Amino acid sequence: MAIGNEVLSTHLNNYKNLNRTARQAGIIYFIFSIFSIIAEFVFPRFIEFGNSAVTSHNISSNIFFFRLSILCGFFNVILFIILVVWLYMLFKDVNRNNALLMVLFVSIGCAVSLAVLIFKFAPLTLLSGSAYLSGFTKEQIEAVNLTLLNIHYMGGNIVTIFWGLWLFPFGYLVYKSGFIPCIYGILLYIAGIAYLFGSSTAIVYPSLVSSLAPILIPMYFCELPIIFWLLIKGTKKEK
Repeated sequence: MAIGNEVLSTHLNNYKNLNRTARQAGIIYFIFSIFSIIAEFVFPRFIEFGNSAVTSHNISSNIFFFRLSILCGFFNVILFIILVVWLYMLFKDVNRNNALLMVLFVSIGCAVSLAVLIFKFAPLTLLSGSAYLSGFTKEQIEAVNLTLLNIHYMGGNIVTIFWGLWLFPFGYLVYKSGFIPCIYGILLYIAGIAYLFGSSTAIVYPSLVSSLAPILIPMYFCELPIIFWLLIKGTKKEK
């Protein structure tokens, strides 16, 4: 009887630890999502594609928010790394290989994201009005500025590929876990397909992106349910 009670106590403690880790991951995931929304929708639209003068004006007149957007992007990367570490701790006993693959995709994506973010510092130098830039005309500076920002924007499509790839091992782990409803794993697969297809299309056939947006945008939102499940439920209660 004592052995049975000890086994039951150990099982309950394991469940509580798992549930705590899941909720902590949900909190980090939620904060990460908020930062992503802020970075995407809250800051002013700085880049006016095809118009270097307007782009430079947008940045110069909103320089504080432009700097803030860079800082927000950096914090987003840090939060993503913390998130995937927590998810690894949550799912490592489900399938360690897929958990490691999930961490690998996020790590590479974060490295590429930081590399792409560097191009966003270009306007802070080019539009600073420093004396050593006097050898260039205003039009030349604005053209170089927009070119570097275009590279930043296009590099984001490479980053998005990794944001799609990591959802596949993540979805598999959720599906196989047993402590999270498998439907959330399927939804993660759908979101992963959308990210991969959208970013690949933006690289190969950019003219089709706007046409595919009504189909892909709802698929992107398939990633959201797992955030609220982890945040509110944690893991399924066991009998």
